[in-house]
Amino acid sequence: MTTRILFVCLGNICRSPAAEGVLRSLTPDLGLTIDSAGTSGWHLGEPPYGPMQEAARRRGHDLSSLRARQFHAGDFEEFDLIVAMDEDNLQRIEALRPAGAGTQVRLFTDFAPETGMSHVPDPYYTRDFDGVLDLIEHAARGLRATL
Repeated sequence: MTTRILFVCLGNICRSPAAEGVLRSLTPDLGLTIDSAGTSGWHLGEPPYGPMQEAARRRGHDLSSLRARQFHAGDFEEFDLIVAMDEDNLQRIEALRPAGAGTQVRLFTDFAPETGMSHVPDPYYTRDFDGVLDLIEHAARGLRATL
């Protein structure tokens, strides 16, 4: 059973912390280790973006204790599953894969194929925080069903 899951986006202030918070909300009974990271170091140590926190809070997901960190090669040893929010970040993750690391890396939308979405749009740019949370909640329920 997968017990250690890492969500990864670009800055670790919108999509990946939201996915972390949503999956925590959906799986308090499963004893999972859930974290998030960004492929860039732009926001290290910062809390999730205010509008994303507010949108998540309205749905009962508290992101306030989360802080941005950067993805690193050691994450392949620390996690059983690494979940990328889009293809660009998936490629950045794979570029850091150490030789012999067998950790599974998937797109988050793989867990919600019925949506027809190939990636989780970045609400920092689109401003559609609720639409992104709809997709994240849907994909998180799909991920939970595989655990």
